Amino acid sequence: MSRLKLGIPKGSLQDATLDLFSRAGWKITLGSRSYVPAIDDAEIECLLVRAQEMARYVESGVLDAGITGHDWVVETGAAVDELSELVYAKQRLARVRWVLAVPEDSAIQEPRHLNGKVIATEVVHITENYLAKHGVKARVEFSWGATEVKVPQLADAIVEVTETGSSLRANRLRIVDTVLESATVFIMNRAAAADSWKREKAENLILMLQGAIAAASKVGLLLNVHRDDLQAVLGVLPALKKPTISALSDPDWVAVNTIIEEAVVRQILPKLKAAKAQGIVEYPLNKIVL
Repeated sequence: MSRLKLGIPKGSLQDATLDLFSRAGWKITLGSRSYVPAIDDAEIECLLVRAQEMARYVESGVLDAGITGHDWVVETGAAVDELSELVYAKQRLARVRWVLAVPEDSAIQEPRHLNGKVIATEVVHITENYLAKHGVKARVEFSWGATEVKVPQLADAIVEVTETGSSLRANRLRIVDTVLESATVFIMNRAAAADSWKREKAENLILMLQGAIAAASKVGLLLNVHRDDLQAVLGVLPALKKPTISALSDPDWVAVNTIIEEAVVRQILPKLKAAKAQGIVEYPLNKIVL
């Protein structure tokens, strides 16, 4: 039987990835010390790999495919195919940024001020390419972690990844510039991508993962409304495309079914009630396949 050898990112993305797979329909379980997760799909073989190393294992063919950050594909220079973005991160459904940051009271205001300075970062090659693009000569040192605390004693600036900027602000750091914007990506070994079975398996998996991501921040709404009040209700509803309107046993009434952002439900429901909607039901979604 054919199998897709799939890398699951270990570390900061691990829990978010396992949760995403669960919502997409795959159950992945980890032993306390195991790097070989069990998955309830006989056609997939999983291996837990650090996101920083994923691209080179996929490039070499040890893995057919894997989930990592676009940033680590760029940093390693691995020759892999990025089949799709999967826009989720450790804390939320969003892209991340690698930013150039300095202490709040630093005199560094723009990249050219970095000439002759020391920069600490995990992404040495990305930072060196950024400096070269700006014509800046500075020393870039690899940071093994806790990069935020290395300025100003050990470095003049850092290049660090951020989702919200809260950690940087907590360490009294100021963002000077964005070095690279990145998202989680599904990557594939080029030989494996040329195999029709593995390619189809990967694309079907991506479809379900994207569906789970699309549904994560949304809910469904089902409600009944008299035909005389339908336009007023539709004027309240933001819809994914157009609401589904179905006839009820009473010809004067219809059912309206739609999908909206969960964050706006608390504003929408009182307006729907005021527009004379009845029997309003909010329900969770697992996947939205567009």
